Order: sequence, then structure tokens, then C-alpha cells
Amino acid sequence: MTAKHFALQALPTDLVQERMPRHVAVIMDGNGRWAKQRGLPRIMGHRRGVDVLKRLLRCCRDWGVEALTAYAFSTENWGRPTEEVEFLMALFERVLRQELREMMEEDVQIRFVGNLEMLPRSLQAEIDRAVSETKNNRGIHFTVATNYGGRQEIVQACQAIAAQVQAGTLQPDQIDEAMFEQHLYTHGICDPDLLIRTSGEMRISNFLLWQMAYAEIYVTNTLWPDFDREEFHQALISYQQRERRFGKVL
Repeated sequence: MTAKHFALQALPTDLVQERMPRHVAVIMDGNGRWAKQRGLPRIMGHRRGVDVLKRLLRCCRDWGVEALTAYAFSTENWGRPTEEVEFLMALFERVLRQELREMMEEDVQIRFVGNLEMLPRSLQAEIDRAVSETKNNRGIHFTVATNYGGRQEIVQACQAIAAQVQAGTLQPDQIDEAMFEQHLYTHGICDPDLLIRTSGEMRISNFLLWQMAYAEIYVTNTLWPDFDREEFHQALISYQQRERRFGKVL
């Protein structure tokens, strides 16, 4: 389905446009359990999960969310069975190749964060092509965290800053939050306002540890392959009912 055949859907009347999150992040958990419950191979859950992510991206665009970040593959996911990891790498590559034209038509700007050098070279090539071709798009900003770990991100930022101090090009008293953020994978991307985690797990699993400092967290028991527009609607209702004080008294 291309953009010209996909009609925008209006924001539900019980949501307020001015209180929508600018940036939504999602931990897409439960693909394997979804497949197991149906007697299917785990890979079928991952395939279904890709379709759900595409629909969520469109929903964000429809409802005025400026940015979506998806936790696609963590640094810890290399510990999964080899055949599952190989399938995921091939799936990422195939989806990028097949969906690039559609992303262009829908004005999606895609970006990847994480240690991409460890990914298969063919996948790296597809990532480079997708990022390059969509860089001038001005619609929704879509970030995919691939081989990403929050602790790893912070460590590599510290290493880069320490190297500058050692070289004498930076003084320790020049280090502040703004400067530190320039060395994160996510530099230039606003922090998430809302984190959604599916499958009921009550943790953030090493995802955007620095960036989540003041994100609102919404957890649903729904497994990722069953997460739909109505589930997203409920997450946004919950978000808009909260007071975001950022440590202050309102």
C-alpha cells in the first residue's frame, strides 16, 4: 500500500493535538511468545512484528507525532539462536530494500543508531542507501535502534570525550550535558516523550538510558504482533492524562 492509496486518519476526538508527544519510542517485545502461542516458528512473530511497526509509523504520521524510535535489535540479542539472528539480519535487509520507495512516497526520514559496524556488510549497504536517499525527507523521523545498547552508547561517548581531553583539545570543565549529548548515537534527535513497551515486562532493557530521563512510560500486556491503532490510542490517552513536571512543582 503506497502513500497515494493510504488516506490519513484523523486524530481521535478524545485526544488533544497540542498535548501529543513529539517523540514516541517503542520496545517491541513478544514476537516469539506470540508465535509460540500459535504453534508457529519464532520467525513468524518477527514477520508479523514488521507489519505492526509499519502500521504504527503511519499512525504516528496521521496523528501528528514527529518522531518514532523502534528498538529493533539490542547488543544482547546476539545471544539468541544463530538461525534466529541470521533470519533477523536478512529480514532487516529485505524490508529496507522493499520499503525504500514507500518511505520516499510517504516522506519518511529514516536513521539508524547503534554499533552498525558489527552488522553484515550487505545490511550496512542497505542502511547507508536508505539513510542517504531519505535524508532530505521532511515527514516523520523514523529511528531504528539496531545492535544498540544504552550502556555501550554512554561508554563510547565517554571514550570519545576522554580522547579529546587527552589530546588537549577539551578541558574537563567544558563538559556539560549538551556537549555529552553530541557524542551519543542519537545526537540531533529530541528525547522521547513517551516510551511504550509491549508484553507486560516492567523494564527498559538497556534502551536509551540517557534519553529516557523524563520519558513517560506505558506498559501493556499485549504482545507486539497484536499491538494496533487502538492500543496506541490507549497509550496516548494515558500519556495525556499525566502531568509532566520534569522535577518541578506546577
